[in-house]
Amino acid sequence: MIQADQVLSAKVIRLINSAFFGFPGKISTVTHALVLLGFNAVKGLVLTASVFDIMANEMLNLWKHSLGVSLAAGIISRRIKLQDAEEITVAGLLHDIGKVALKVEGPEHFDNVIEKVKEDKILFIEAENEVLGFNHTKVGEWLCGKWNLPANLRDPITLHHAPLRAKSAPEATAVVHMADILIRAVGFGNGGDAGIPVLDKEIVKTLGLSLTDIGEILEQMEGEFLKSEDLIPSE
Repeated sequence: MIQADQVLSAKVIRLINSAFFGFPGKISTVTHALVLLGFNAVKGLVLTASVFDIMANEMLNLWKHSLGVSLAAGIISRRIKLQDAEEITVAGLLHDIGKVALKVEGPEHFDNVIEKVKEDKILFIEAENEVLGFNHTKVGEWLCGKWNLPANLRDPITLHHAPLRAKSAPEATAVVHMADILIRAVGFGNGGDAGIPVLDKEIVKTLGLSLTDIGEILEQMEGEFLKSEDLIPSE
């Protein structure tokens, strides 16, 4: 089905061949991608490719933020030798998919949230809860159900702000939680606000990382950002 859509195939292949998957310029078919990355990772990339144009054209800073979280999640996953690192990388790309849905389906509500963020200088998720009575993780949870996503993608999307609640994929969720905060700290892209949530200390323990580890991860992230520039459209 993917191969029948030339535009979608091209977008998926482009994402797969980006530097942060570690196969730059080596994958030429969707079938090859399935063998190397697995069905769940490719399924996530299809969804990412499907909203790429929306994010690139209307939410460029969110796309950069999501790309950054993906890069960081991959680095963290490989550092602590997690299985399914590719799926966790895709989870990083998709973690804020609920924000995209809010922007597309309710642009006036999305703008009201942004205004609340600016006026009260609060986190995006706090403004969502005040203005809408729910937030993008709830929208993400609904989308995960509609798309029948696996736990390694579902939990990080729905619980990256509350990683200790993750039951099915706690490590993947912990990784995306940390990646989200590290990317906010270095200012790569923008998740909708300038705030940085508190990094849960229990999560750091769960992943078995030291301050030295985190410092080295940040250094590696800087190098990976340069490799990912081909995925970021010109502003």
